[in-house]
Amino acid sequence: MSNKSRYNPVTPKIADELKRIVGDKYVIYGDAEKLDAYSHDETPGKEYAHMPEAVVRPSKTEEIVEIVKLANRELVAITPRGAGSGLSGGAVPIHGGIVISVDRMNRILELDIQNMMIVVEPGVVANDINEYLSEHSLFYAGYPMSLETCFIGGNVAENAGGGKAVKYGVTGRYVLGLEVVTPLGEVVEFGGNLIKDVSGYNMVQLMVGSEGTLGLFTKIILKLLPLPKFQVDLLCLFKSSDEAIAVVPKIMTEVGIIPTGIEFMDRASVKASCEYLNESLPYQQAGAMLLITVDGHDEQQVEREYESIGELCMDSGAVEVYVADNPTTSERIWKVRRNIAEAYNVISSRQGAEDLVVPPAAIPAMVAMFSELSQKFDVMISCFGHAGDGNLHTRIVSAPELSDEKWHEMLPQILEQLYRLTAEAGGRISGEHGIGHKRKKYLPLVVSKEYIDILRAIKRAMDPNNILNPGKIFDM
Repeated sequence: MSNKSRYNPVTPKIADELKRIVGDKYVIYGDAEKLDAYSHDETPGKEYAHMPEAVVRPSKTEEIVEIVKLANRELVAITPRGAGSGLSGGAVPIHGGIVISVDRMNRILELDIQNMMIVVEPGVVANDINEYLSEHSLFYAGYPMSLETCFIGGNVAENAGGGKAVKYGVTGRYVLGLEVVTPLGEVVEFGGNLIKDVSGYNMVQLMVGSEGTLGLFTKIILKLLPLPKFQVDLLCLFKSSDEAIAVVPKIMTEVGIIPTGIEFMDRASVKASCEYLNESLPYQQAGAMLLITVDGHDEQQVEREYESIGELCMDSGAVEVYVADNPTTSERIWKVRRNIAEAYNVISSRQGAEDLVVPPAAIPAMVAMFSELSQKFDVMISCFGHAGDGNLHTRIVSAPELSDEKWHEMLPQILEQLYRLTAEAGGRISGEHGIGHKRKKYLPLVVSKEYIDILRAIKRAMDPNNILNPGKIFDM
């Protein structure tokens, strides 16, 4: 029996039960126009979308428990959803069923200044956490590029990275504890307000990055850091991508500095974003750019570090190095980086959005491979991303004259070759966006069968009915 036939539909009776649990106004059922908003995330391509049968918006843990127990009893699939800003189809209900949206669970529950921890609900917008913390001179170091829209629950589910991951690491480094509703409807606390804890398996880090397949987060305890007093951004223009990429490892190995972040943008990416924003940065004179951030608590040290990095860039062929040492100019150049994906969405609906990760030293070879694939298939393959930690985002954009039929035939061929080249470079097919259902058929290209069998065994143990976000990462 196929997976698609093993789930039951959401009947009017089940919809009424959902309304009893959360209230009439927080259930969407039988309204195709409203349900459509929950049929997709930000993944380009209509083929990845699928309509839910019902959407429910709980406000507390107890309501989620009841919904999950109802779904198990009726054998209805559940898909957790945050802000829907993902790029893997992870929040798409590919088996229909019930979408559980956590947008109403958006409270900051507790700030523990003495222990430098904060407790939040999963629907809190990532940026709101740091706005709340700024008056306390603390910050949460997770920095996803969609920080103004994404929810912290989704960041934890995908183990999101971002622009500060070189120095501070990705989301998982800062998750100390989780309250989780299991796929069977039980409430379990993993971790807690402790910096160290080896009392059994590290369940916190198993849940981080599990893409909503092993549990629904209802509370998240995050580790905080002192807010750096000084930050400077450098926008470094290079004649070519090769020159720009070659500088990245030198910053850490030759100069001996670990920047907060190193973002790479090829000319096509910068051009697209500048035109989208009506921004006048001088991208015309550059083949690629690096956006390098340095921060710290000592102004003179920050100054020494950014001057050393700037000199290295100029010695390595940079055309120009611009210094952004105030919030206004920093935001101006970061806005260009953050809006690249949005700009490409305006340019074309026929594109592939990839999230490759390789050892940082392999980046120059990967960028060269992108160019070769671009020429081979006669498509535009642009590259941008977190060069300091080897995470490269690519946009594969169809030529306007290509038919839809030809494009959909060609894209899987490009992706398979791209993923095989990534595997040969010692990389993986996702650094932070996740596998979801978009990439699951390609996962065997980069990991062993034994590895996937272990993942399946964990899923079976925790979710025996395969109720929670089925069809993501791997098939059962």
